[in-house]
Amino acid sequence: MPIKCLIIDDEPLAIELVRQHVSHFPDMEVVATAENALEGFDLLNKHQIDLLFLDIQMPKLTGLQFLKALTNPPQVILTTAYREYALESYDLEVLDYLLKPISFERFLKAINKYYKLQDKPTNPVTPAPSSPLVNDHIYVNVNKKHHKVLFQDMLYAESLKDYVRIHTQDDSYTTKFKISDFMGLLPSHFIRVHRSYVVNTQKITAFTGLDVEIDSTEIPIGASYKEDVLASLKGGRE
Repeated sequence: MPIKCLIIDDEPLAIELVRQHVSHFPDMEVVATAENALEGFDLLNKHQIDLLFLDIQMPKLTGLQFLKALTNPPQVILTTAYREYALESYDLEVLDYLLKPISFERFLKAINKYYKLQDKPTNPVTPAPSSPLVNDHIYVNVNKKHHKVLFQDMLYAESLKDYVRIHTQDDSYTTKFKISDFMGLLPSHFIRVHRSYVVNTQKITAFTGLDVEIDSTEIPIGASYKEDVLASLKGGRE
């Protein structure tokens, strides 16, 4: 029987990242997702859930409040951008506490903890070229409509506080997501060049020590990113 997983998070892209990570484990299955705790409560009553991936900061009811209200919760892995809830979460006997953006390496450690509790051997995980982790696109939520955006079409993304605006050759999409979390969904040829900008290195047409150019658009290189950015670009890595 597959390990049945539920993901509760108010950010669709965060759900997508966890779903992608889960897809590498052949004995695990995401049976449902929810964007708030109340919807998640209903799904827990409808499905037999073995492992719950739970965000903390959500509207109306936080993940921790939700967890305290459950009488017989499944194993829980918390997923959050905030460190300060770690101590309280362990008092609730959660399995692990993952900080966003969640790398696959860190996710694997959390799943290994689950396997050990179940006395299951650790499954070898080797992402294949066709796996979702190295897929060619993402879906972004804009006004409740999910738009497919190919990585090869992305030029750069800019941070607008709690939103990200993704620029492509022909369009732009503004979606609710922190840029640091958004980075976790992108392939390795996307790099952070500034606290407010992520660029597709395959689209860079020129660069200096101060900025990168994508066609006629100049994007600044932040002082704290300069060394890594220039090393990456001059080294020819994408």
